[in-house]
Amino acid sequence: MPRMIFVNLPVKDLAAATRFYEAIGCRKNEQFSDNRSASMAWSDAITFQLLTHEYFATFAPKPIADARAATGMLLALSCDSRADVDAIVEAAAAAGGRADPRDLQDFGSMYVRTFEDPDGHVFEPAWMDMSGAAGNQQQESAR
Repeated sequence: MPRMIFVNLPVKDLAAATRFYEAIGCRKNEQFSDNRSASMAWSDAITFQLLTHEYFATFAPKPIADARAATGMLLALSCDSRADVDAIVEAAAAAGGRADPRDLQDFGSMYVRTFEDPDGHVFEPAWMDMSGAAGNQQQESAR
């Protein structure tokens, strides 16, 4: 079996969250979805498993954090271009998310924006020119 990541996220409104994740490019896997959860594939290796609060609580040994009040993690998503970064942020905003809760970061060889899903989970879509990033790292090492 290939190495994969399943990001389990508590959501207040499963139908709205499912529509949101479809809008940002995920596809729903009906085989692993029901009235308590939706399996949303971002890629062949990464799936967002959306779980109602009630269902999520059956797995979590601690109370569910309010992602609107505190940041528990940042989910970075690789994109193929700056335009793809902009497109996913705009799609997130149009689907009920919040675009750019912090300023975008443009380092020339790396471009990062941020959005929140309707439940406040923070995502960082990013594009990186790997040849430029390697050059920047070499310059830093030479100092």
